[in-house]
Amino acid sequence: MDAQSGLKQFAESLPDGPGVYRFLDEQGRVVYVGKAKSLKKRTGSYFSGTHAPRVAAMLRQARSLEFTLTGTENEALILEANLIKQFKPPYNVLLKDDKSHPYLHLNVGHPFPRLSLYRGSRREGGRYFGPYPSVHAVRDTLKWLQKVFPIRQCSDAQFANRSRPCLQFQIKRCTGPCCGRETREEYDHRVKSLVSFLEGRDKTIEREMKQAMWAAAEALDFEEAARLRDRLHCLERVQDRRRLNLSRELDLDAAVVLKQDGVVVAMFLFVRHGLLLGSRGFFPENAAEVAVEEVMGSFLAQYYSNPENRFGQGSGGKDATWPPPEILINVDLPDQEWLEAVLTRLRGSSVRMLRPLRGEKRTLLEMGEKNAGELLLRRIGVQNARGRELMQLARILEMDQVPERIEAYDISHFQDAQPSGSRIVFSAEGFQKHAYRRYAIQDETLPDDTARMAEVLSRRLLALKQPEGADEQEIAAQWPDLILLDGGLGQLNAVLEVADELQVDGIQFCAIAKGPQRNAGRERLFLPGRDAPIILPHDAPVLLLLQNIRDEAHRFAIGFHRVRRKKELRRSLLDDIPGIGSKKKQALLRRFGSVKALCEADIDSLMTVEGISMELARRIEQHLKK
Repeated sequence: MDAQSGLKQFAESLPDGPGVYRFLDEQGRVVYVGKAKSLKKRTGSYFSGTHAPRVAAMLRQARSLEFTLTGTENEALILEANLIKQFKPPYNVLLKDDKSHPYLHLNVGHPFPRLSLYRGSRREGGRYFGPYPSVHAVRDTLKWLQKVFPIRQCSDAQFANRSRPCLQFQIKRCTGPCCGRETREEYDHRVKSLVSFLEGRDKTIEREMKQAMWAAAEALDFEEAARLRDRLHCLERVQDRRRLNLSRELDLDAAVVLKQDGVVVAMFLFVRHGLLLGSRGFFPENAAEVAVEEVMGSFLAQYYSNPENRFGQGSGGKDATWPPPEILINVDLPDQEWLEAVLTRLRGSSVRMLRPLRGEKRTLLEMGEKNAGELLLRRIGVQNARGRELMQLARILEMDQVPERIEAYDISHFQDAQPSGSRIVFSAEGFQKHAYRRYAIQDETLPDDTARMAEVLSRRLLALKQPEGADEQEIAAQWPDLILLDGGLGQLNAVLEVADELQVDGIQFCAIAKGPQRNAGRERLFLPGRDAPIILPHDAPVLLLLQNIRDEAHRFAIGFHRVRRKKELRRSLLDDIPGIGSKKKQALLRRFGSVKALCEADIDSLMTVEGISMELARRIEQHLKK
């Protein structure tokens, strides 16, 4: 009995109830996750009639079938979204979004709180406002808030060690609390006004600023009145930039999915209390051969099933309107009632999905379609230009086919200390950051970058020759067509020796070196078997592509080297003191801001840091004096 017959018999034996099913390949990895109101009927449909190429390819790879019964259909939809997020099956539409949402963070534990952009787990104390759709939205908000509420944005270390006001004070974006230019009471009042504004009480703040402005004018303090007038104008501009011409202060999301030339874009517009918080675009994976309606359904289910995507006014707590009561969509969904029931359960009250044909909501949806269309055209244009550049690159490097996977390698060190290597991956879709890798050079006795490059490539090529737990399809996807080396003929020859020793073929190697005096634009390309390097015109698009790939590898290598070097520098300062671990070391550096200030601190000051006893403080003082 072949695999298909076995799967068909197993599908016929499934119960007739709601649940989630999973197709697995020969290695037991999930290749597709689906939901069903009836598991028996839905899985049985895969083995009758004809299917789209994507489904047929999935069935050829499938070797087993698993299922999970759920109490209700709504539970099945939520479980499907969670399993897709967990396993990332190659035949499901995936919401590709690895970055967490950014927040505005106010560290209220400090005597003079700082307002800053924050991204990551919200473990640090303080107040969080958001989340915001993008980092750009946070930075734009910070720029305007600085004009209305000049709250400091410098780090605590800079604040503790500043002796005179910075440039932010000179341009009136900060009141200089670090140098005593403003009292604690005055600063606290400004912070309270800022918090009220971020919590949505902007009308109250506007009224108070107007009253203060007229009071200053009546007291003949015209400079203060003018300052308050300018801040009031900035506040009005902040609101006008976000306010929509809506008849009511609506809470809704507008979701748009567009498809053209095999490229799919999904976009959200977020509206809360009649204010446009911003927009966010996504490029779902594995969606080129999927109908737009199916992409929209998968996109919404995965997005709203993730609590990290919660949007609301203020700190995103109990007052958060998530999901919003209305979601505007630009396509009709076959499972719309099903999805509405799930979102209603998540919200705790009714959620409707609408496709408006007229009125202000239709105007808002058209705004989303316009922005999504621009994003789609830019993506198609970039891919077309990139495809032409890759074709030219293949011709210049004498390759038999256009490279689908390009890997670039670089070495970074400082006076031969902490030598580090990097690998970045580039394809027709752009930089594939999930495939980046860092290499700590294991043999620190290697004499130069040529030997270090050979070590890095030997580890990479050996991993290709001896993969662990990977099937042939996965190995083929990871096999590079072109390897770029940052260096010259020496690096190329060293790597070719490694490839010859490991008997690796089918990969084109190329070394890219800067021109005389390391001038960019006069790069030389070294290829195996060629005595003279290839020098491209300085304005050639292919040269710009190679420079971008080389520079990205350089940036990634430097970043890893700096992390290793910083750890080494920090380790040499305090790690030799018995009783000082990483947490106490970080607490000391946060409290005193710099090594110089730490060395000048007395025992009493050291004891103000949590976890530092008198004995440990005396030990630190004695060690630093040495």
